[in-house]
Amino acid sequence: MLDASKIEFIEFMMSADVLRFGDFVTKSGRNTPYFVNTGNYKTGKQIATLAKFYSKMIKETVGDEFDAMFGPAYKGIPLAAATAATLATEYDMDKPYFFNRKEVKDHGEGGNLVGYKPVDGDRIIIIEDVITAGTAIRETMPILFGAADVKVKDMFISVNRCEVGQNGNKTAVMEVMEEFGINVHSIITVKDIYEYLKEKGTYGDVLPKMEAYMEKYCVF
Repeated sequence: MLDASKIEFIEFMMSADVLRFGDFVTKSGRNTPYFVNTGNYKTGKQIATLAKFYSKMIKETVGDEFDAMFGPAYKGIPLAAATAATLATEYDMDKPYFFNRKEVKDHGEGGNLVGYKPVDGDRIIIIEDVITAGTAIRETMPILFGAADVKVKDMFISVNRCEVGQNGNKTAVMEVMEEFGINVHSIITVKDIYEYLKEKGTYGDVLPKMEAYMEKYCVF
């Protein structure tokens, strides 16, 4: 049985048209019967609600044992900003945040990081939307390590798709842990989404596709 918090989050994503069912192609080129697009959050209430879920997860897992949060461009930017605001107002944890530009700025202060400037020894947490094949995190780590000698031990995402990564028998999350030593915490997993659909009993056309997809790409 799913707990109330997971059901609430799944229904919140569906109401915002962020969790959709149909035929999609992921960034890694896989055909998938469901898609998570956090780019569809577009109202103040939606981003505030999302930030509450992220903040609660951070509070319950790492507490205030970190120095700053990083939101990878582009979708991680509003996530990190909103989560930083919510941690401050709800939990009295006033932590700095920063993000990267896709293109390095060659005027003004220059560089490709905006916001907090990390220093050696900083404990950084990453705020991201999803991990599918681990492509984005491999682009993110050189940016962080290039900025300072930081420690990155935790990453927070909306959905763990539980999909195989580059080597075919481990999930991208497992690979991120092995390669970078990062614990990935998710609000929900693909299994939670599947269980939700099953419990609802009104998604008979989606369930077989979900089962086939999980059989082909997922590791639990």
